[in-house]
Amino acid sequence: MPSLNAQEAAHAAQVQELAAAGALPDPMWRAAFEAVPRHVFVPYYYVPRGAGYERLWGEDPDPQQRARWLRGVYEDAPLATRLRDGELLSSSSQPSLMATMLHALEVRDGDEVLEIGAGTGYNAALLCHRVGDRRVSTVDLDPEITESARAHLALLGYHPVVITGDGARGCPARAPFDRIIATCTLKRIPHAWVAQCRPGARILAPLSTGLVALEVRGEGFAEGRFLHASAYFVPLRGGLHDTPLSVRCGGGLPTEALENERFHFLLTLTAGAGGLGPREAVELWRRERRPARERFGVTVREGRQWAWLDDPEGPYAWSLGEEP
Repeated sequence: MPSLNAQEAAHAAQVQELAAAGALPDPMWRAAFEAVPRHVFVPYYYVPRGAGYERLWGEDPDPQQRARWLRGVYEDAPLATRLRDGELLSSSSQPSLMATMLHALEVRDGDEVLEIGAGTGYNAALLCHRVGDRRVSTVDLDPEITESARAHLALLGYHPVVITGDGARGCPARAPFDRIIATCTLKRIPHAWVAQCRPGARILAPLSTGLVALEVRGEGFAEGRFLHASAYFVPLRGGLHDTPLSVRCGGGLPTEALENERFHFLLTLTAGAGGLGPREAVELWRRERRPARERFGVTVREGRQWAWLDDPEGPYAWSLGEEP
């Protein structure tokens, strides 16, 4: 493994870069990123090579490979950390996106926080530094992932509650929560999360290719808008990635739409039950002047949930379907 000084220098440089880019406006989150080194949570990761992947790790006997590993750890990029049969199961998220999400979570002293998607344990460690071990719970479906996350966290002295289970069910034994943060892409917000929150709680989750921030306003009722940031994560249950947009849409759509990230967001958000077809999506996208993510929102209420543009009551609203 590279020398401690090299690791410390790379860690410090990353925090400075994140701060300079405006990703750490809250001094408490900057302190968390300064206290929690990323390399502890990614002792190895995978990079694309040809038709497969190459494994980089901190204990490689080749010093040049160890240096590559360390450079990659402290780049502002996601890292593939767990593969199965060539399919990505888990990753370490892009640090600047992690910082954006943690800031948007609006954590307060004393909050009980549930993380969906334990991953490497890095995000849970940042949460532990902010609110304390006893107030953080993290859940993942894969026992290998939770075992690894627990071990990484322990190396730095963090001992949150790490649970192996279905994240869609939340964690009723630890409820109620003040904050829920998901680090995996969803098709809809699980009703169990809303039910396990106190009134006034905040839920931050990747949906479509964006991040929706919901306020829990009453029993079974949560509502909120998308942030401006884009977000791409591994799906909640380790399922397959969405079919590429160009394939899903078919031919004949204008290039200006196919190559536009806002259109991709609109189409994937509204493609569920009661949603838009590709051509309808193009018409709406043009009519509404290529709407930004912040104009969209989600409502969860009375066992239903729907996405909307500008107003929860319409005229543009689309069912997000039912939970299986």
